[in-house]
Amino acid sequence: MIKLINAALAIVAGVGGMLALFWILNAIVERLPGRWEERLKPYVFIGPAVALVGLFLVYPAVQTVIYSFADKNSQKWVGFENYKALWNDDNFRSALLNNLLWILVVPAVSVVIGLLIAVLADRLRPTSEKVAKSVIFMPMAISFVGASTIWRFVYDTRFAEGDEQIGLLSAITTGLGFDPVSWLRLDAWNVNDFLLMAIMIWLQAGFAMVLLSAAVKGVPEDTLEAARIDGANELQIFFRVVVPQIWPTVIVVFTTVLILVMKVFDIVYVMTGGNADTDVVANIFVEELIEFGDDGRAAAVVVVLMIAVIPVMIYQVRRFRMQEAGR
Repeated sequence: MIKLINAALAIVAGVGGMLALFWILNAIVERLPGRWEERLKPYVFIGPAVALVGLFLVYPAVQTVIYSFADKNSQKWVGFENYKALWNDDNFRSALLNNLLWILVVPAVSVVIGLLIAVLADRLRPTSEKVAKSVIFMPMAISFVGASTIWRFVYDTRFAEGDEQIGLLSAITTGLGFDPVSWLRLDAWNVNDFLLMAIMIWLQAGFAMVLLSAAVKGVPEDTLEAARIDGANELQIFFRVVVPQIWPTVIVVFTTVLILVMKVFDIVYVMTGGNADTDVVANIFVEELIEFGDDGRAAAVVVVLMIAVIPVMIYQVRRFRMQEAGR
């Protein structure tokens, strides 16, 4: 009950405090001469937001960059030693390659599956379409940790003789007469990574489906009818008429999932803890900061991750501006 009261008070105080702040600032600006009121009013409304962004985003980012050039206690300047140590770390290089593999696979597969489901669901009756989309979108309501916990039961394996297999995959394989398999400890090339990627794809396919379904429904029917009159089959209509018109939405979904994938941590941490050659950059940050207590190297890991995300963000912003300019 105390936690609920504290949460309610925080919401009331936060929302009410911001409303009071804007009301007071607006009242002050309205008492200024007309010319100054017009000049200052935009800054009054965006000022608190800019200040909060600077306080909670820009300042920590700058401080992190500074700490990345300091020692483990953030007391002594060590230059690029933290970055050199990371580059010479085989585990970090392996994590970079794993992140690259996630980037190549997860966004593309999520978009393809989401687009496929969107097109197929669009052919269902309205009631069936709503039910199907709701079921597929439902994983989006689950946290990454919760989804990972669910999938641990999918990959669970019992090796003791007589134990019942509660893991879905192990129950199927043993039911077919095969030996139990430790699914997240396989020696085959990057199979463990692909098994973890399946969780992220399961979570993001619904997100991709919702946005792409709206885009598909927005394709003018006249263009489809014109293509049919010209003799195009349904496959040609899809790739040459539908896809080009929804391509901006495809890019938005792809880049959104891409940014999320670059920061993936929860799934790896819960499922394997980075073992079995499944480590990723974000998980190494947690290990350096919490397990090893090396603030400098942990900050260097974050800086590397920020540098990797920035080009994607720039591309996304430029594309958004191009779309806005074309309207």
